[in-house]
Amino acid sequence: MVARRVDMHRLQELVWLYRRGTGAREVARLLAMSPNTERDYRRALSAASLLEGPADEVPPLEVLKAAVLAQKPHKPVPPVHRSSIEAWRPKVEALMVEHQMGPKAIFARLRERHGDAFEGTYSQVKRLCRAIRRERGVGPEDVAIVVETPPGEVAQVDFGYIGRLLDPSTGTFRRAWCFVMVLGFSRHMVARIVFDQAVGTWLRVHVECFEELGAVPRTVVPDNLKAAVIRAAFGKSESPALNRSYRELARHYGFKIDPTPPYAPDKKGKVESGVRYLKRGPLAGREGEGARQVQSYLSRFLREEAGHREHGTTGKRPLVQYETIERAAMMPLADMPFEAVVWKSAKVHRDSHVVFDKRLYSVPWRLLGQSVWIRATPRTVDIYADDERVASHSRRGPKRSTDEGHLPDGRRDFRHRTRAYWVEKAAALGPDVRRFIEDIFDSDDVLSQLRTVQAVMTLLAQYPPHRVLGVVRRASFYGVTSYVGVKRILVDALDLEPLPTAVEPSRGRLSQPRFARDIGELFELSSGGTDEPH
Repeated sequence: MVARRVDMHRLQELVWLYRRGTGAREVARLLAMSPNTERDYRRALSAASLLEGPADEVPPLEVLKAAVLAQKPHKPVPPVHRSSIEAWRPKVEALMVEHQMGPKAIFARLRERHGDAFEGTYSQVKRLCRAIRRERGVGPEDVAIVVETPPGEVAQVDFGYIGRLLDPSTGTFRRAWCFVMVLGFSRHMVARIVFDQAVGTWLRVHVECFEELGAVPRTVVPDNLKAAVIRAAFGKSESPALNRSYRELARHYGFKIDPTPPYAPDKKGKVESGVRYLKRGPLAGREGEGARQVQSYLSRFLREEAGHREHGTTGKRPLVQYETIERAAMMPLADMPFEAVVWKSAKVHRDSHVVFDKRLYSVPWRLLGQSVWIRATPRTVDIYADDERVASHSRRGPKRSTDEGHLPDGRRDFRHRTRAYWVEKAAALGPDVRRFIEDIFDSDDVLSQLRTVQAVMTLLAQYPPHRVLGVVRRASFYGVTSYVGVKRILVDALDLEPLPTAVEPSRGRLSQPRFARDIGELFELSSGGTDEPH
């Protein structure tokens, strides 16, 4: 096995590609794996019989993880390099020649991979790159190769900033972007005006563009924006960490994702040209207009003008090429509508909850402080830790969704702050316990006795029913309502002793108190008008 373990979601993609009949070399390319890495993981999954089966049924993360853990890959310690900038020349030259990286990207890569071991500065790297170019001259890798795209094979997508437009949902002016999808063969374009580049927006505009086209391309080439690619793949040795939500969309519609390498806009030149064309044409000078009006005009422009112009590269009309040739070569839309799936990484807070979409969802308390993955659909919120589902909630529930089983024993009841809850809990232990708890609540007409009741109920839960009954009866007999008093009865085992049997005499009202004066006598004294003492 390889030294660096691959994310389980990438292995889901590997299984999905093999079940669709994709060859090993193509799988390795799409997943940015080396042939050896792809072969080792393929053998592990094949041994577990996971590569066979329907393409629309991908094995769960838990199953893939179990198959991979059986191999236990060794992780060697990375080498530490300590040398001058000239000693780094082979690495700098390799990054320049093999990966077409510029000085700034090379400097960032060396700092990322080697940390303090690389003591060079950006200026030193830039000068070394300039010297290498002079020595090498023009080479074959400097020639840009135009890729001929078969019909229906590739669509390139990207965003372009277009200024501030009026958002009809908020009634305010906001920064706006134009999402553009360009088909590689026909150059036909579809576009949407958006106010953010969040994952939900990224998925929605793809669905809308597919529905407008009435078909789906076999491969989509996105830019390295956060919604699509979380960690950029600078070269062949790096793996593009595709957003998990985007993977769900690709599986639903059946297309493959081929991320663009960073610092290489020429790898998606068709959509780059399309964005510039729209920004300099129908979207120019639209600052301050309403988004709906701009979208309406843009859609009409793409159908009536841009679609029927003679394209500068192909010499054909994009919309005509699409309707007559490319659409038939594309994949049909999925039978079922896409249910948006959003993945998000979150940290478990001290209250054993994670935050998603301004709502709180509980997870097992032993995960406090750890990072977990949230998979949210319009109806459910599933939470994964280490590729295993640990919690499931309804997304349409209350603002705070708590599973009692996720909280520690002996403490989960403390979240309830109402008298009715604790009285009901005491009633389950018997009427005597209920009366005793009510007496505690009523023992002070100013100070809340909630914490005392919580402590007493937690203490009583540790003892058998016969002792609980003895405790509450003795405490009620002597008027004990404090936690300390109840605990002392239990510790000294006083609840096991019999209560006194003597009956106090009944207390009534005296007809004539011994030292009390008659009321009439008091009135006679007050009417005498004398100031003498009496």
